[in-house]
Amino acid sequence: MGAHPLIWQPLPEIVARRGQRDDEVDDLIGLLIEHGSAAAGSPADIRLVAETVALACLGDNHLWQDLQLPSRAELSALMNRWFPALAARNDRDMKWKKFLYKQLCEREEIFICRSPSCAVCSDYAKCFGPEDGHASGSGIE
Repeated sequence: MGAHPLIWQPLPEIVARRGQRDDEVDDLIGLLIEHGSAAAGSPADIRLVAETVALACLGDNHLWQDLQLPSRAELSALMNRWFPALAARNDRDMKWKKFLYKQLCEREEIFICRSPSCAVCSDYAKCFGPEDGHASGSGIE
């Protein structure tokens, strides 16, 4: 990622969802801004990137796809640059959208996972499995 923040145009369905999910978007923005790096850019740039990532979380595909990035590696680089403390917490390489929402749930002490740990969860592949470059439309990150 270059020095300039993301240049991104949300898909119409993402724009339409924002009004129904403003609280969720605001929570994601807050989480990201809390972990923003002053070395990455100005507070305004950090906020812009946080808003972009939060809005893209409303999409139906993998977060990197909804951000219109070429790969998950690009998204990981973006997260490491702009939100390094948060990215460091994703030490098991959980899919980014799932990871961000898991952080929000943990912040509110909402534990929705049925398994005592990810290692024994029957849905492990859904959170940590490979991500191909095809849009799934399945609503998972």
